[in-house]
Formats: sequence, structure tokens, C-alpha cells
Amino acid sequence: MPRFTLRQLELFAALPDYSTVSAAAADLHISESALSHSISELEKVVGEQLCVRRKARGLQLTPAGVFFAQRARSLIANADELISELSAQRGELSGPVKIGCYSGFAATVLPPVLDGFARAHPKIDIGVTIGTDDELWPALSSGLIDVAIVYDMFVPEGLHHRPVYRTEVLAVLPEGHPLAGEGAVDLADLAAEPLVLLDTAPSASNTLRMFTERGLTPNIVLRVPNLELVRVLVARGVGYSLQMWRPNYSATTLEGSSVVMKPLRPQAGVTCVIAAWPEQMILSARTTALLDYLETSLGRRESRS
Repeated sequence: MPRFTLRQLELFAALPDYSTVSAAAADLHISESALSHSISELEKVVGEQLCVRRKARGLQLTPAGVFFAQRARSLIANADELISELSAQRGELSGPVKIGCYSGFAATVLPPVLDGFARAHPKIDIGVTIGTDDELWPALSSGLIDVAIVYDMFVPEGLHHRPVYRTEVLAVLPEGHPLAGEGAVDLADLAAEPLVLLDTAPSASNTLRMFTERGLTPNIVLRVPNLELVRVLVARGVGYSLQMWRPNYSATTLEGSSVVMKPLRPQAGVTCVIAAWPEQMILSARTTALLDYLETSLGRRESRS
């Protein structure tokens, strides 16, 4: 029976990340001729053309090649998990965990992972991808990350998920704002004022939906794709903003000034930060341990007392 090696699978599984064989070979620390030979040998074994290699047009996987690469990644992950399970039998966790995190709360979620969890499990190799939902969902479906930490809004079908912490939308105001001393703020009282919109997915669409549900029209003066820049602008008095509550959150901006954060009346944007992964994937013991640690670190804090 024809066979292939685990190394051949590892090489081919990496190909979807590259546009040319030469780029893949350089990054995978193998000669271009050796990589081409490995691909050809796999094609002989499976009896299918797995990719098209043209100098002028680069590297393109055939439909069979796309399927083969996806299954190869799954087999490699299973092999890694076998080693990890053997380590777990000895009372230690080891191996890779690739976590994707929504950029809007990365500064909240990732420190416990990269500090406390990493020190508790030094043999786990933690990889991090930070991005918007539009970037994280494709990374999850292609196997570039094991789990995505995101809001539970607009979650695609075919995913398992578990909660990390609960949250809600707060109004972000400059310190001298007339409503800064209130216990809670009505969105209707803010609608006519200049809004600095955090323009990332899914934050922007969620914010606009809140206004629509109240029959209000926001006065958007700026669309900004960076949370800290939004906070700096609010502190300077450019406008107000809306953002999700976060554990361990500081009202001090990068410039050293402060913002005031108030819950909305009525309460709005109540949601949850979740960890999501494909239904067909069984979480490794090390990934489960990471999520347990994260939930313990962040999930027991309530957004309101």
C-alpha cells in the first residue's frame, strides 16, 4: 500500500499560506527542489494533482489539494495531541496552542494568558493572532488558530463555544461632560452629540444597531479603527463613544488623561465574550486548560456591582 511520511504532510499542510513554492521553501527551511519533489511524491501516492506550479502565476492548490491540506492539518494536530496526551499522563502539558483574539479587548484577554498561564505551563508553546472578526473567522476555519476569543455576536454556524466573561455597552465620556456625574446615561441624551465611533467588526455594527433599536440617529464625527485612539479623542473632548465593559480596565488613556465610563439606561448591548472553535474539532487538553485559566481569571467579575 502506498504511504507518505508525516514530514510530507507537514510540508503540504503549510502550502495554503504561501503564494509560491520558493516562498514556502524559504520559510519551511527546505530547498525548493526538495519541496517540489515532496509534492510530486504525494501526488503519486494519492493519484491526484494537488497543486499547479507555474513560475509566472505562482502556486495554486487544486480543489483536491485544498481538501488534502485541510485533512493533513487535522492529522498533524492529532499527532501533536497524541504527544500532548502522553505528556499529560506524566502530569504536564506541552505542545502548541494557537489562540486568536479580537483586537478590541486583546489588552484585557491576553495578559493572563501570556503571563500567568505561560508561567504555570512553560512547556506549552502559545501562538497569538490579533485581529477583527473578519480576520479571525477565516483563520479559524483554515486551521491557522485553534480557538478564537470574540464577542458572541454574528458568530458563524458550525462552531462550538464557551463563555469567558459577560459584558455590556458603556458610554465613554470626557471628565468634564455634563452627564459624567450621573449613575447611568440614556442613549437618547447622547444621540445629538458628536460620536467617535470605534470602526471595527463587530463593534461598529453593534453600536449602530443600538441606535436603530431606539429609533435614534447618531451624530458620527469620526470613525476610528483603534480603541485607544478613540479613548484619547474622547478624553480631549472631541466627542463621546460607546464601548464594551472590560475586566481590569483603566480609565486613564495613553496620554495620561482620563475618561468616565457610565452604564446605559436602559441597560444595552448585554453580551458575552466567548471562545469559539470548529464543531468537528476536539479541543486539546492544553487548549482546554488555557480556556479554564482565562475564565477563572476574567469570568467571575461582574460588569456591575
